[in-house]
Formats: sequence, C-alpha cells, structure tokens
Amino acid sequence: MTRATSHLLFILLLVVGVAAAGAHDDAAVRRTLEEFAGFPASDDGEGPSAAFRVDAEGLQRQIDELASFSDSPAPSVTRVLYSDKDVQARRYIKGIMNQLGLAVREDAVGNIFGRWEGSEAELGAVGTGSHVDAIPFSGKYDGVVGVLGALEAISLLKRSGFQPKRSLEVIMFTSEEPTRFGISCLGSRLMAGIEELTQSLRNVVDNQNVSFLDAAESAGYKMDPEDLRSVFLNKDSYSAFVELHIEQGPILEKEGIPIGIVTAIAAPASITVEFEGNGGHAGAVLMPARNDAGLAAAELALAVEKHVLESGSIDTVGTVGILQLHPGAINSIPSKSHLEIDVRDIDEKRRNDVIEKVRRSATEISKNRGVVLSEFKIINQDPPALSGKSVVDAMEFAAKQLNLEYKKMISRAYHDSLFMARVSPMGMIFIPCYKGYSHKPKEYASPEDMSNGVKVLALTMAKLSLD
Repeated sequence: MTRATSHLLFILLLVVGVAAAGAHDDAAVRRTLEEFAGFPASDDGEGPSAAFRVDAEGLQRQIDELASFSDSPAPSVTRVLYSDKDVQARRYIKGIMNQLGLAVREDAVGNIFGRWEGSEAELGAVGTGSHVDAIPFSGKYDGVVGVLGALEAISLLKRSGFQPKRSLEVIMFTSEEPTRFGISCLGSRLMAGIEELTQSLRNVVDNQNVSFLDAAESAGYKMDPEDLRSVFLNKDSYSAFVELHIEQGPILEKEGIPIGIVTAIAAPASITVEFEGNGGHAGAVLMPARNDAGLAAAELALAVEKHVLESGSIDTVGTVGILQLHPGAINSIPSKSHLEIDVRDIDEKRRNDVIEKVRRSATEISKNRGVVLSEFKIINQDPPALSGKSVVDAMEFAAKQLNLEYKKMISRAYHDSLFMARVSPMGMIFIPCYKGYSHKPKEYASPEDMSNGVKVLALTMAKLSLD
C-alpha cells in the first residue's frame, strides 16, 4: 500500500468512525481508529475521531461576514464586479487562503487561486471553487458556499493529516454573474481560452459607460488588452474540477435528499430582439392604424413559451427576462421594444431548434403587425457540458463512504463548471436550497447541509488527488 493510499484509508476510517459514533460503542470506534491509524484516539476532542468534523459555526460566520460586504442592506446582498464591495470581498477570501497556508495568486482579471501543493506538484491539480459576486438584492449562499466551503474542505483535510499527491487548488472566479457587463462566467470563460471574449472585453462598457478595462484598473487590475490571453489555461493545468453549490431549485429539499451529484449542465443561449413601430398618441391613433412595437414584443414572449413547450422535454426552458418599451409612457403607443431571451437545455440541438423557431416567429410577427424587426442577435450560444465519469465516480464514492443518500441530477442553472469542462473533467455537488429560493434575500442552506457538502467535497478531492 502506498503512503498516499494509506492517507485516504485513514480519512475514510475517520469518516466511518464519526458516522458510527452516535449509534455504536465509542470504545469500539476508537479501537478501530487506533488499529488502522497507528496511534491512540484521544478523548479530549482533539484526536482523529474529531478531526473529520466540519467547523459549521466557523463556516457560517465567514458566510455572514462576507455578506456584510454589500451595496444593499441585509438580508440582501449586492456585490457587483470590481465595485468597492467586490474588492473588499476579494481581500477577505485571500486572507482566509493565507491563513490556511495556501499559495495565493491572481491572474490579470482577478481570478484568485489558493494552492495546497501536493507531493507530485508537476501533475495536473484538482481544482474546486466558485464565485462570490452577487446580483443586486440577492442572497448570501449562491457561489459563496462553493468558495468558503472549499476552503473549509481544505482545512478539514489538513486537520485530518491528509497529504495530497496532486495539488489541490481553490479558485474564486471573477464575475460569474453577468450583472455589470452582460457577460456571465467572465473569468472561467477566459480560463477556458475563449478568444472571442478577449475581443469583446476591449470595447464593452457598463450602463454608466465605464469600460471593462477602466473598471478593472479601478479595482487594482491594470492591464493591457493583450494581457487577457494570459488568463488562458493550459489543457493539463487540472486533472479534475469539482464545484460545491446550492441547488438553486427545490428538488433536493422536497425529496429529503442531502446530496445532488450533477451529471450534466444545461447551457443557455442569450438572445436580444428589438422591434420598431410608429408610436403615437394612445387616444388619437385608432386601433386599425397602429403599428405597436409593444404588442409585437408581447406576442413574441408568448411564442417563446409556446416553442419551449413544444420541444417535448422538461429539460427545455425559456425565459423572457427583460422586456422594455419606449417611450414608456401610459398615454403613448410603444414605438420601440427590446426583449432579452434565455433558452437553455442539456440537448444542444433541441435548444437550437427552439431558437430557430423563435427567430421565425419574430419575423412573422413583424410582418403581421407592420413593425420592423430591427435586431435579432444571439449574444451567446454555449454548448452544454457533461460531467466527467472520473469525477462522478469520485463524488459517488465519497457520498457512499459518508452514508449520505444522493440523487443524480442535471443542473439547469449554469456555473463556472460549464467552462471548466473545456479544461478538464468536471463535476458538481449540490446541497439543498431552502424552498428553492435563490438570487433572493431568503436564500438559505442549513449548517447541516453545508457540512455534508463540505465532507463530500473533501473526500472527492482526496480521492481525485491520489488518482
């Protein structure tokens, strides 16, 4: 038996010991630990049987502290890319990484890495992590559990005496949310080597007409546009990536299952549509003479729902998340309308078929209503991603060792893992989200569920590190 394998066996024995302690004789548990660990188990709470316990109170305290860096009042959280609160949150995360003795670095756009170097550091690392930026008036668990929980998983493995073979690395991704510049998963997209994004970021501005490059500089990331390519990862940078996340839906809580093992991530296509009509006075222009851009938008919104339902799959979803009318007065017929549409599925062809039907409907509506279809633009059309078999196997292994029931499921929300799948095999661990609330101040995950997720993540990383 290799030393690395014996470390993993030791940790598994700790897990079994802790899980069994409530139902079996403590002395028998200690004797088992002593036999395999090679040293006496302590009664003072400091021995190996205590080592594989998540510091749930400490984790919740960190989540609450991070939530205080917000531009909206509690219980909501607003933390937008490169804002002062985002910079404070970044400093906070780096502080915890340093406390854990991790080697900390940042790339050109502010992706933050905390590495625990393994005994064979030349091998591809096992990555984990998520994001801490938050859309306006959201909650404090989305993304954050996957960063702070990952750091607690590292701490847990260190307390347990584990020594990694492959390095373990926690990543805090820059701007998973599209709040400021309309680009989701900005950091992980760049890490995945998406060349088109380097061109877009040269010119994109926010709603205050601040450029991406200027905003980055204000947060301490001064760069030349050519520096964006330095974020690209080599394909052998990671051997695996696994992300811990709240489910963001109600399935696990409703079914009473503590762990979700994600087998695939549905990918969205984002579309902008604009209609232009004649407008006019709401009282003076008679109904037969109208070319109402607002009604064209409303009709297209209903067409999106119709085409999604026609797909025949529950995995196809579509949302008209933004519908804006100009001039936006109650007594004025809309002369312009703007829609932003999200269509997603785990089946790329089925999703793209829906997009084409929406395009045809937009053209037909414009003709029937006498308005101009001035824009139909696909902003992004990312492919879905399947979880890597090696990562799924490791997550299942961990859940079974912990005697935790789990459910294989897909992620209908997309995450940085979607783009990390282009770099290495990836997987995701879901924990229940209270009533499926997410992106809301009511967002909540219990300390028990977070502890379960951290343990599964820790064992998954340990196993992948030794492969």
